[in-house]
Amino acid sequence: MRKGLKWLTIVTITAIILFLFMAKWFANLYLDWLWFGSLGYASIFKTILLSEIGLRVLVGLSAFLFIFINLLFTRKYVLQAISSRQYFESEDVINLYQSPVSKYLTPRLLTVTYLAISAVLGLFISTAITGDWVIIQKFINATAFGLSDPIFNQDIGYYVFKLPFYQFIYRLVTWFIIIAAFSIGLVYFISETGRNGLGKLFNSIGARVHFSFLAVLFFLARAWGFRLEQYMLLYSNTGVVFGPGYTDIHARLVAFKALLLISIAVAIIILINLFMRKFRLVLYSIGILLLASIILGGVYPALIQSLLVKPNELNRESPYIANSIKYTRLAYGLDKVATKPFPAGNVLSGQDIENSQGIINNIRLWDWRPLTQTYGQLQEIRPYYDLKNIDIDRYKIDNQYRQVMLAARELDQKQLPEQAQTWINMRLKYTHGYGIAMNPVNEMTSEGLPNFFIQNIPPASSINKKVARPEVYFGELTDSYVIVNTKTKEFDYPIGGNENAYSTYRGSYGVKTGGLFRRAIFALAFADYKILLATDLQNSSQFLYYRNIKERVPRKLAPFLSFDSDPYIVLDDAGNLQWMWDAYTTSDMYPYSEPFNNNANYIRNSVKVVINAYTGQVDFYVSDKTDPVIKTYEKIFPGVFKPIEQMPGDLKKHIRYPVDLFNIQAQKYAVYHMTDTEMFYNQEDKWNLPTEKFFDQEENMEPYYTITRLPDGTNPEYVLILPFTPKNKTNMIAWMAARSDAPNYGDLLVYEFPKQQLVYGPMQIEARIDQDTTISQQLTLWNQRGSSVIRGNLLVIPVKNSLLYVEPIYLQAEQSKMPELRRVVVAHGDKVVMEPTLDMALNKIFGTPVKTGQESVATEPRTDQTNTIQELINQANDLYNQAQDRLKNGDWAGYGEAISKLKEVLGAMSESVKQ
Repeated sequence: MRKGLKWLTIVTITAIILFLFMAKWFANLYLDWLWFGSLGYASIFKTILLSEIGLRVLVGLSAFLFIFINLLFTRKYVLQAISSRQYFESEDVINLYQSPVSKYLTPRLLTVTYLAISAVLGLFISTAITGDWVIIQKFINATAFGLSDPIFNQDIGYYVFKLPFYQFIYRLVTWFIIIAAFSIGLVYFISETGRNGLGKLFNSIGARVHFSFLAVLFFLARAWGFRLEQYMLLYSNTGVVFGPGYTDIHARLVAFKALLLISIAVAIIILINLFMRKFRLVLYSIGILLLASIILGGVYPALIQSLLVKPNELNRESPYIANSIKYTRLAYGLDKVATKPFPAGNVLSGQDIENSQGIINNIRLWDWRPLTQTYGQLQEIRPYYDLKNIDIDRYKIDNQYRQVMLAARELDQKQLPEQAQTWINMRLKYTHGYGIAMNPVNEMTSEGLPNFFIQNIPPASSINKKVARPEVYFGELTDSYVIVNTKTKEFDYPIGGNENAYSTYRGSYGVKTGGLFRRAIFALAFADYKILLATDLQNSSQFLYYRNIKERVPRKLAPFLSFDSDPYIVLDDAGNLQWMWDAYTTSDMYPYSEPFNNNANYIRNSVKVVINAYTGQVDFYVSDKTDPVIKTYEKIFPGVFKPIEQMPGDLKKHIRYPVDLFNIQAQKYAVYHMTDTEMFYNQEDKWNLPTEKFFDQEENMEPYYTITRLPDGTNPEYVLILPFTPKNKTNMIAWMAARSDAPNYGDLLVYEFPKQQLVYGPMQIEARIDQDTTISQQLTLWNQRGSSVIRGNLLVIPVKNSLLYVEPIYLQAEQSKMPELRRVVVAHGDKVVMEPTLDMALNKIFGTPVKTGQESVATEPRTDQTNTIQELINQANDLYNQAQDRLKNGDWAGYGEAISKLKEVLGAMSESVKQ
């Protein structure tokens, strides 16, 4: 009785656990269904779910049937084995004896056992293919590339969409056969060893026929595998370039063809042997296949490589090197790069600088790394706010094309005081961040801090851009779910003292709470029973979940796309905050194309994603209509992707060329700009990406956005730039630019310098800065006075047909985490200067006053001895001119500010004279 109760308890507990597990799975699935539907993307949910379930059911059922049918063939043999066993006790006497097992292992129980084993193995195999639905869908909806590979003359689409499917089927078939063989082998082993001993295992005709049948299937499948491996030679990495070389085509390809025929022959021999019953013939044939694999697959290619290729490698490999160059350039879009000459040694004049104010006024003096700390000190306002990522963008501000830096002020619930982290506060009250901070890239206050265009809470704007909808419900820090439209007011922002402003969410993209059933589902899915007990919830309340955009889009809505590492916030003309995010289509099956990061070898920036920071609405816009991969996804998910023409015009102005793609293309172009096979083989003109100094550490130079006028352009435009240096040298050999403004968006340009003339590279400029005694002494002095010197991004700015090098210098006190912009280093020609402002540096380097329109002046709170009288006079003149200009324009506040700064400078002049 007690034993029965114990088993009943175990079964009951197991059933409850399984029920809860299944209930939670159903609850999560149901909430996903509601969530996708709330965003208008129920079709994505259905396509992925049905494809995933359909594939798993099909594969699991196929595996189940194959294994079960094979096990059924052993049924009669097993029953015979357990019903009667023979034991030889002497040469003349045979004892027959009935096995006790036969009383329990009835034919029906054996069948049920086989069903259970087959079901478990089928479930195991179906679980192993989770996520492979996309392989099937891409096969069904394949799109032609309109370009063939040079070896097999198959369209590229065959390799990108169809070959992965064939490999998938081949792996499944192989696993089916191996698992079935293992299963029946175990059955025969158990049955035979007790009857005749292990040595008699293959004496049974039934076992031999059964194993022979599976062996025939296996070797036929292996023959197909050798056929697929011929195509995989297109991704060989054993030669001088990625893709098949001479040895691959003239040895390994021949080997695969021969092994294919031998595998078929082995299968036929095994099939014939079912009638001949000469097991040694089977062993010999299999041995021949193994020996052929070693000789043809290993020894023969090694001999070809050593005897034919190595002595004359360039001549043998030239056509294959040409293939690798061609297809790698195509895979990364490098075939569309326009190359142009750029003169070296041109010297700018002061007039050139004045005529290039649109460029000079947009030189970025703020490095995002120290600026992140400064933003945190000045604009987070409260401990629970966080301006995590500084983005760079451009806006038309007061009729001027200006480059700015900005960040969204998100709410980090984890930073609330511990006593304030109640359920009401975390779920109903503190639901969103608030507003943005924005500053121009080239302006600073007299304290060396950013001069904000938009700042504080609520957002105060000094420009013609206003934040009308500042609430940030969806961002990069919003990791938890919240419930809005409840009886509890939502915290908006602090007013002052103990008073706060409150608001109510007015979006419609959340999931409504509904009645008791839905609340129970939410409580189960979120493992939060308080949802059922909360009295502040109403049927019209909305659950906002998957609020982190890095979960909302890449993990849930579009797991089939790859995404740039930096989504950026945009303030549209209506005052709404929108996240813009570049998405990529990638593949690792583009023939002959060298992979990046040992991963994909094809990439296109085919999708621009827009996420409303307030409502959470997500829109996908196709930015590259020529990409066959996105065409395939459009077939798989009809109605999801919109033409880029449907993107609102105010958002189109903020489309930019993505950094991650540009980095990949630059790395590849550094090698694959060489199109001559001999030059490529010898790596005669290999380029490197440059390095620069940050703090005192040398690190890789990042691509940087700037507004400049390209040598053959007519107006300043927004471009992404990165210089190149020659291999093992630090001078500059070329620079690459990606255009972001319409109608030239996406154009890639490379400007090459004459190889006979020296053009300083970034690290050479860094070295010249270190070697300048005045600059190096000042930096050393600051580092010894309780401050840290931070050297910001070194920017190489094209101006007219010449280059200007600019590097900001920041000071950070040991007790403070608020770096201040204190100096600007400018290098041009043979001159390197360091001054408090860019204006002053340009004035000094060109020997004549240069007006760039930069109004803010960075001076030290207490001017040190390195400020000469002439420098202070220049500052005083600049401030006096600013004051007069503002007085003429009726800007009394600006006039007062300039006069106040002028007073500080005059005081510094007086102190300097006394010293």
